[in-house]
This record gives sequence, C-alpha cells and structure tokens, in this order.
Amino acid sequence: MAPVTEHQGSFLSRISRRNQIVSMDVNHDQELKELEDFQKHVAQRFTELISPSEESDPMLSIQWLRKLLDAFMSCESGFQSVLTANPAQISKPLVPETLDRIVKALDICTAVVNGVDSVRQSQRLAEIAVTALKQQPLSDGSVRRAKRALTSLLVALNADKNSGGSGRRTTTEQSSSFGRGSGGGGCVSKNWSASKQIQAMAANLVLPRGGEASPMFIMSSVMVMVMWTLVAAVPCQASNGLTVHLPLPRHQVWASAAASIQERIGEELKRNEKRCGGGGGLMEEMQRMERVGLKLMEFADGFRFDGEEEVKAEVEEMEEICRKMEDGLDGLQRQVREVFHRLVKSRSEILEAIEHCNI
Repeated sequence: MAPVTEHQGSFLSRISRRNQIVSMDVNHDQELKELEDFQKHVAQRFTELISPSEESDPMLSIQWLRKLLDAFMSCESGFQSVLTANPAQISKPLVPETLDRIVKALDICTAVVNGVDSVRQSQRLAEIAVTALKQQPLSDGSVRRAKRALTSLLVALNADKNSGGSGRRTTTEQSSSFGRGSGGGGCVSKNWSASKQIQAMAANLVLPRGGEASPMFIMSSVMVMVMWTLVAAVPCQASNGLTVHLPLPRHQVWASAAASIQERIGEELKRNEKRCGGGGGLMEEMQRMERVGLKLMEFADGFRFDGEEEVKAEVEEMEEICRKMEDGLDGLQRQVREVFHRLVKSRSEILEAIEHCNI
C-alpha cells in the first residue's frame, strides 16, 4: 500500500471531521425528533382528559382519576423509550432534583393509597344510611340508624377536607403493608404533610435556560402535576395549602392541556377553601355524597311517617354513588400502587443511564 502523503493526510482529516459533523447533525436531528414526538404524546394524553363529550367522566371523579393515571403511565413509558434510545438526553443539572422528586412522589402514592381507604370508610357509612332508608315501611328505628350513619358520614367528610384525613389512623400506621411489604419504600411519619411535599416538589421546577424543555423536565412536570391532582382529589394527611402554583409553561405544546386541568382544579380548591377552609378531598363522588347526605339528614331530622317518597331520588343517588365507589376504588388503589412501582423502576433506570453515559 502506498504511503499516505501530507496532502492525502490533510484530505483524510477533513473527511473524518466532516463525517463527525454529519454524524453529530444526524444525532441532533434524531434527538429533536424524539423530543418532538414525546411532547406530542404528552399533549395528546392530557388533551384526552379535557375533551368534552357525553361519555366523559367528570373531572376528579374516580374514573377520571384512573384515566389520569393511565395517561401518566403512558407518558412514563414514552420517557423511558426516549431514555433507552438516547441516554445522552439526560439533563445533568436536573438529575438530583428529579431523583428527589421521585422519592417524594413515592410518599405521596403511599398517602393516596391510605386516603382511598378513608374514602371507602365513608362509602360504608353511606351504604348503612341507604339500607336503613330503603326499609318498607320506614320506621323511627330505621330513620335513627340512618341518622347515626349520616352524622358519622358528614363528620368524616368534613374531617377529610379540613385536616386531610389526619383524624383517621395515621399514614405511618397504615403504610407498612404498602411500603415494606410490597417491596418499596415510602413510609411516612405522622408529621408528614402532603401539601408541603407537593410544595417541595414544585419549588425548583423551572424551565431550562433557552426555553427548551428536555424530556426529563417534561416528565418531572407531569409527575408533579399528577401527584398534586391526586392529593387534591383523595384525602391525604395534612393536605391543606394545596393552592400552590405549578409552573407549567402553558405556551409549550406538551404543557397546554395539563395547565388547563391544573387551573380548573385550582379554582375548585379555592372555592373549597372559602367554603370550609379545606384542602384536598375533592373527589367528585365525595362532593356529591356530602350534598346528598345533607339532604338526607334534613329529612331524618324532620321525619314523619309516609314521607319516604320525599327523598326517594336522594336515596337512589346515594346508592349510585356507593356503587361507583365500589366499582372504582379498588382499581384506583391498584393503579396508584402500579405508579409507585413504576417510579421505583424509573429511578433505577435513570441511575443506570447516568452510569452508562458516565455523566
């Protein structure tokens, strides 16, 4: 083989540099395409949650919350696909905060699982009242049983709103089976506060310089928004003060629908604070249960014989609410556990990607 001349060497160096530049351009274009696809995916999933239709479940209803968790898991899968395809897309400055947010989200998942148990207790009280008021003929004894159940129900619902369920067994007492027994962490102390946890997660959530959202920033934002929504809907330990601002960049395509959902829930939180100084517990079925419960209590207070027709519609509505809870709460609780384990796995995958890229 002929020796490489100085001119040939110079030429080969230029070709090598040009190939490196072309390769870098191709990789950069691929990264931009992956980011664009991920943003569109997030936008689509959250847009589906606010698209009005006759079949749509009301916002903050059990079925809507389940759809929200489906959307979160789908976005998480998309994020991991981006991470797997190109680990270099990890934003180094965001890594410590992201990992910390995941740990905080695990605590919130634990609190929400326990909060669902609190809702289930309210359901049982409502079922007792319904059974008593459906007795034929309605007697003084049946009405007294219904009144006792309704009194406990309204006290419980009010406690859930005003103290975030802290009047029930503490999260620490209830969380061991979910935290330790299920192979995850996330046990929280009795001094733990859901609202403070959300505030800490949102505190440093700032759009990167240049205004370009990385996949990690997008996923962190989605995680904080979903956890905030769960705490707003389900009674959690110390959930007062949830009217924290979540800095979602509405002008970006991926964040527009999520920001709209946040605003609507935020308005409901403000109305609830003005009405009863409460925090979370805004689940649609709980709100309806309280309204119907107050009407049934009014009937029980002024009960007279042959008056059951006056509240037949309310008894049927309360029965329907209980049926929705019976059908949906187990599934919601199961999904929250799935999110818990998915977050544990996501944290491990981020750490592995960092090690792989030697960031």
